[in-house]
Amino acid sequence: MFTGLVEAVGTIEAVAEVGAGREFRVRCGWSDLRPGESIALNGACLTVRECGDGWFTVAAMVTTRDRTAVSAWGEGTTVNLERAMKVGDRLGGHLVQGHVDAMGTVTGVSRRESALLVDIAVPPEVERLLVPHGSITVDGVSLTVNALRPGTLQVALIEWTEHHTTLGRLAAGDRVHLESDVVGKYVQALLGPYQAPRGAS
Repeated sequence: MFTGLVEAVGTIEAVAEVGAGREFRVRCGWSDLRPGESIALNGACLTVRECGDGWFTVAAMVTTRDRTAVSAWGEGTTVNLERAMKVGDRLGGHLVQGHVDAMGTVTGVSRRESALLVDIAVPPEVERLLVPHGSITVDGVSLTVNALRPGTLQVALIEWTEHHTTLGRLAAGDRVHLESDVVGKYVQALLGPYQAPRGAS
C-alpha cells in the first residue's frame, strides 16, 4: 500500500530480459533497501530483486507490461519512486495500491498563475470512478481532480509537485499511468448488482 507521495525520482540505468520478465536497474538515493520489498515506479508496484548502495533492480512480468508503459522504458528514463508505507506512517495523500488501472493521454498543459494545469484523456473504466475534487493517481502521484469534462480530467500541479516529480515535464501526447481511488472501486462493486442495466426503462 502506498500514499501517492513521491519520495524520489530515479533513473533507469539498464534494461534486460530475464526469466522474471523485463528487468530494470534503477539509480536512486537509497542505501537501505531490502530484496523483496515493494516500490512503486510511476505508480506500478514492483518487487526489489537485488539492491545496493544507490541502486536496485525490479522486473515487470507480462501482465504488468500489458497495462502499463514499462515496455517503453529504457536507459535514461526517469521514474517517480515511492516505498511501501509502514503502519503508523502519516497518510498525506490517499490510499494507493500500486495497481495501474489504465493508461491516459495528456491532451494539454497550461499555466494559470502558480498552478500547472494538465488535461488527461481517460478511458471509461477510469472516468466512471471520478468525482470533482476526488482523488486520482497519475504516474504514482496522488492528485485532486480539479475539473471533469466528458472523457477528460484535469489536475492542477502545485510548485512542489512540479519540481519534485516527473509530472512537471509532461507534454501533450504523453502517456501516463492512472489508478482510480480504491474506495470508489469498492462502492461501484457493491452497488453494481442493484443498478439497472444501461438502456433499461
